[in-house]
Amino acid sequence: MTDSSVKSRTGGWDVNDSNFLNRELSWLAFNARVLELAVDDEVPLLEQLAFLAIYASNLDEFFQVRVSGLYDQVAAGITARGPDGRTPRDQVRAIREIVTELAAHHEAIIVKQMLPALHDAGVAVVDYEDLGPAERTAMEERFRTRIFPVLTPLAVDPGHPFPYISDLSLNLAVVVRDRDDGRELFARVKVPNTLDRWIDVGAGRYVALEAVIQAHLDQLFSGMEIVESHVFRVTRNADISLEDTEADDLLAAVELELRRRRFGRAVRLEVAASISDAVLDLLLRELDIDAGEVYPTAAPLDATSFFEMAALDRPELKWPAWQGIVEPQLHGDDAPPDFFAVMGRGDVFMHHPYSSFGSSVVEFIRQASLDPHVLAIKLTLYRTSGDSPIVDALIRAAEGGKEVAVLVELKARFDEAANIGWAKRLEQAGVHVAYGVFGLKIHSKICMVVREEADGIRRYCHVGTGNYNHLTARLYEDFGVLTADSQVGDDLADLFNGLTGYSHAHDFSRVLVAPQHLRRELVQLIDREIESGRGRIVMKMNSLVDVDIIEKLYEASQAGVDIDLIVRGTCCLRPGVPGLSERIRVRSIVGRYLEHSRIYRFGNGNGPGEPLTYIGSADLMTRNLERRIEVLLEVREPSTLGRLQEVIDVNLTDDRLSWMLDGSGVWTRRRGTVGTDAHERFQQLARARSAANG
Repeated sequence: MTDSSVKSRTGGWDVNDSNFLNRELSWLAFNARVLELAVDDEVPLLEQLAFLAIYASNLDEFFQVRVSGLYDQVAAGITARGPDGRTPRDQVRAIREIVTELAAHHEAIIVKQMLPALHDAGVAVVDYEDLGPAERTAMEERFRTRIFPVLTPLAVDPGHPFPYISDLSLNLAVVVRDRDDGRELFARVKVPNTLDRWIDVGAGRYVALEAVIQAHLDQLFSGMEIVESHVFRVTRNADISLEDTEADDLLAAVELELRRRRFGRAVRLEVAASISDAVLDLLLRELDIDAGEVYPTAAPLDATSFFEMAALDRPELKWPAWQGIVEPQLHGDDAPPDFFAVMGRGDVFMHHPYSSFGSSVVEFIRQASLDPHVLAIKLTLYRTSGDSPIVDALIRAAEGGKEVAVLVELKARFDEAANIGWAKRLEQAGVHVAYGVFGLKIHSKICMVVREEADGIRRYCHVGTGNYNHLTARLYEDFGVLTADSQVGDDLADLFNGLTGYSHAHDFSRVLVAPQHLRRELVQLIDREIESGRGRIVMKMNSLVDVDIIEKLYEASQAGVDIDLIVRGTCCLRPGVPGLSERIRVRSIVGRYLEHSRIYRFGNGNGPGEPLTYIGSADLMTRNLERRIEVLLEVREPSTLGRLQEVIDVNLTDDRLSWMLDGSGVWTRRRGTVGTDAHERFQQLARARSAANG
């Protein structure tokens, strides 16, 4: 593995004369930063393996959505240039060059570094030919009893058209020879995704499922001579194109588009490097794909399958297990406290995964579902998990006679099918389910509980930066605030009425809402920093793409405003450019947890020298500002503000996970002498809070 003291660099591919970096190339630089974690000696071995899988999974989605969209534009004859000056065709060419470079790096890491390191650690990936006699006997029995019954060889000849190859499936291209007449014939065998990809043959040795199938092809093609077989994988356009104007029934429309997704155009063909020219030519012809869309590799195809091996029970090869703490305010002696009493005394701030999601958000909704004084629960559901305790609580509340309203976003990409399932289940339980807003996605993370108390109705709310998903909350870094503040309650009540009915409330006290006024308010806040003469802005987000916001930040820098941007993924702004952005610094934190929270802090937002801080669901992308329902919450509670300042300080001093961006698009990993790993530091701070509580 590489020496972690050596500074890593990536990016720098985006050579153009504009003030903007290309969105797609910037995203590829982000995925390259993820890939670097697979060769970081400070990352345990199986976690490195997981990052190889994460890189591959990210790239799959990039081709399914972003690259597919560019191909659609090219096919439509669109030649308009983006902010960076590139046409769609220019972007496709640039992506091809960069992905080819990254693919070679990915392959080299797997073949030359990861597989040997796993072998040394007692996790050996072996070829079928390397199996001993006893192991082969076991594999033959396994093939006969568990694999063979699942396989379906599909012939290709004048009587059998080329079969449909589903998106991201692993396949074998097989050439056989008829022993009677000498004809060579082609067949396709799908590698079943219902079986484990990596088969344990004992003693820490693993063989690929496709290798076992290849070794027994003679049983699938009796009487035929096996000439050759090669592994291949197809990526298809998987983006849903849905015009709300054509969707009288959004649920039915999304279900139809999901069925169409399976038949999207092929946009990438991954093949084993050993594939013959004849078989490759046949695949290109039958899949209607160009040679420029082929990516050969000597590594195992579909590196997302490494998630299987990364899940092995080898704790010494993983990060120490982390269980989020119960925040002191939510800690009870023998059972969770009464959340409504706790929230009545003041706000509760959670920083996941350092704060337990289950003991805070899940418990809040659980208690609301059982409390006889709770009259109603309203919640936005963008993404959730299987066996969701939150969905279970909502169903229990509805069945118990409470009014429950859930806004399910059916168009949450790649979660559409799951959300359709949740929506139907909720409706069957009597929950009022709304399917979004005309022309917009509901991306906000908000929940409101209406409770009858001695002095009247009171609203208890949760506003977060992450989804109501108890599984991803263990891996995604996010914020949440539990509050009984009456202004927040009034704001969310008005917002929910607008989302489920016909209200057009625009005057909110504590929240900024997109698309109504979030963009306008952010621009005004930046202007306020410009006018102050001593402006200071700190923003933390996932992506910074919107051209108008970037230009406004350039203007602020030129006016003397000091700006720090913490951007995990895509950033189209060029920092540190003389005369343009020399007062802007951009960093990215990439490590054990996926940075997902958003902070927007303005040094003079409440007047000269009086900061204003927001947290919420919105990134600074055009889609977030104009085509999504987003909510940012103004934070006022002093202890919460202190915690957010702590997050900012740790992020800005991190010199282990941070990457710094320069004006040419190069990201350089920051390696300092302080030794601050943000994720480890937040764990330390969480433990200290828990210990102080006794």
